[in-house]
Amino acid sequence: MSDTPSLPRRSFLGATAIGIVATRLATGTAFAQAAGSPGRQQASPLKRLQPLKHIVAGVLDIEYFEIDPANGAPVILLHGWPYDIHTYADVAPLLAAAGHRVIVPYLRGFGGTRFLSDKTPRNGQQSALAADVIALMDALKIEKATLAGCDWGARTACIVAALWPQRVTALVSVSGYLIGSQQAGQIPLPPQAEAQWWYQYYFATERGRLGYERNRKEFAKLIWQTASPKWGFDPATFERSAAAFDNPDHVSIVIDNYRWRIGLADGEARFRDLEARLAQAPVIAVPTITLEGDANGAPHPEPSAYAKKFSGPYEHRLVSGGIGHNLPQEAPEAFAAAVLDVTRL
Repeated sequence: MSDTPSLPRRSFLGATAIGIVATRLATGTAFAQAAGSPGRQQASPLKRLQPLKHIVAGVLDIEYFEIDPANGAPVILLHGWPYDIHTYADVAPLLAAAGHRVIVPYLRGFGGTRFLSDKTPRNGQQSALAADVIALMDALKIEKATLAGCDWGARTACIVAALWPQRVTALVSVSGYLIGSQQAGQIPLPPQAEAQWWYQYYFATERGRLGYERNRKEFAKLIWQTASPKWGFDPATFERSAAAFDNPDHVSIVIDNYRWRIGLADGEARFRDLEARLAQAPVIAVPTITLEGDANGAPHPEPSAYAKKFSGPYEHRLVSGGIGHNLPQEAPEAFAAAVLDVTRL
């Protein structure tokens, strides 16, 4: 399972499909043309995933984007923080044109996703986000789907694959196996590693919560810049995603997520059993491709540290070209190729 170039040996079928789809996009038969090499220049005009749909799923009214064909094999793309569904603005049309039913939901606390009740805890713990995905699949009557994600989305996809493997066809995860636990969060890291998590400790304070509330866009832009130091995103691209942070529950969910990780938030009792299972670092058995950008500035594990956590067919791919943490948006063709390839492992 060694690191490989952007499109390794198994990606021939995926690369061929992506090439055909890219040609269609260039001739204007799908979305607006994407200029330049993957992720290094922005589309003109700027793509937006629209129109958006809503569906009641579990404790949420989830806002999501969907591209038919409705009878295509389902793929659910999960974004992270501080990002939004436009992480997949270029990935979604590629997969749809290859025949997939593509669904891109706003996570709780982002975009137009809302809680159904004011009494529901604004809980950001990892198992709650995973339960949201299962509730969404149930609401959409999707028995099984390929899950793919980055950042929080990668962690969520890994959790669903670990706890509900019967619902997952295959998995694509940026930065690999990201399942954690409060117990693991108590173990000190070397100082250099701890420094990378400065915002986690900032969010542990009331000053941090208030600072994020007042400066969420400035905060998000700083994270974008440090996590993807070679990504030359333009102001319009950032503002397109930053609108998702205006959600009334956004700050509460983000703060709770990071406080829960280090044991400063309890989570909900109904997720206790799930968290106990996750604390055992369960192996993921579904076919999986993990991806890493060669310029990821965010904290992330080394592939050698997690390769054994995938017991089924598995590959790791290193995506070169100055690709940072938000890999699907910076290198959409490489990410889409992995999604097309993973069910063929």
